Amino acid sequence: MSSTQTVTKETNLGDVAKSYPAAAQIMLEYGLHCVGCFANQFDTVEMGARIHGLTEVEVQEMVDRINQAIEAPQKA
Repeated sequence: MSSTQTVTKETNLGDVAKSYPAAAQIMLEYGLHCVGCFANQFDTVEMGARIHGLTEVEVQEMVDRINQAIEAPQKA
């Protein structure tokens, strides 16, 4: 992933976790312990979130928080 890419619900979960440590922490806060699982390379952010029972609103909130976290260092 490039440093300017926006994370979406369709983004590969494993790519997000690997590229952005802050995003992995946010996903863990939402109960997505799959950030360290080998299967994360096959799931999108939304698929992983849905498997763990997150609602559509929670998924979007998490994606928004991830994007805020990965954009923050660039603004500094």
